Amino acid sequence: MVNGIIGRKVGMTQIFDADGTVHPATVIKAGPCVVVHAKTAQRDGYQAIQLGFVDDKATKENKPTVGHFKKAGVPPTRVRREVTLAAGADAPKVGEQVLASIFASGERVDVIGTGRGKGFQGVVKRHHFAGGAATHGSMFHRAPGSIGASSFPSRVVKGMRAGGRMGNARTTVHNLKVLRVDLDNHLVIVEGGIPGAPTGYVIIRKAVKAKKIKVAQVEKPKKAKK
Repeated sequence: MVNGIIGRKVGMTQIFDADGTVHPATVIKAGPCVVVHAKTAQRDGYQAIQLGFVDDKATKENKPTVGHFKKAGVPPTRVRREVTLAAGADAPKVGEQVLASIFASGERVDVIGTGRGKGFQGVVKRHHFAGGAATHGSMFHRAPGSIGASSFPSRVVKGMRAGGRMGNARTTVHNLKVLRVDLDNHLVIVEGGIPGAPTGYVIIRKAVKAKKIKVAQVEKPKKAKK
């Protein structure tokens, strides 16, 4: 069984329960995807499959990539990702479809994507430094402060937090709850936010370290004293 699928972030919305509880949610177009290539433990050292996201956008491939798709017997896809298989599961055949039906409402998933790039940022925004006083002529507002001793070791130690490029990195959000699965429109709605901007591509996989979903316990009414 396939553990994951390629999705495209549509945007955020709200989901209401029957009792009026509201959940912030993200809508993801999960697939449809096709199996482009299968990797085996005997040939490649590990077991996985390469998925292609079936999209309406036209793609122009070079000759080697065209041969790759021709061998699989599937149309070229612009977005391709590699996903793992469940332990002991049989790998799907090349050309088979992978749909949002691999997920069910109520289960936990991990979402992997590229976060929004924020450019060069200072230590206050990048590392949440408190900064200095804002008044009384402190002249120390958003500066990083000391970065090491001068006598020993007379250098800046590795890993020192400083200003630099922020965001635009691969990010994984763990244990998001699946609120809805719309098989007709290939949509998966998860609770909370996911990395990246709308129209960005992500991988949705079954949670590696799934947390148990807590069920609210209703207290029994106490008996009135006689």
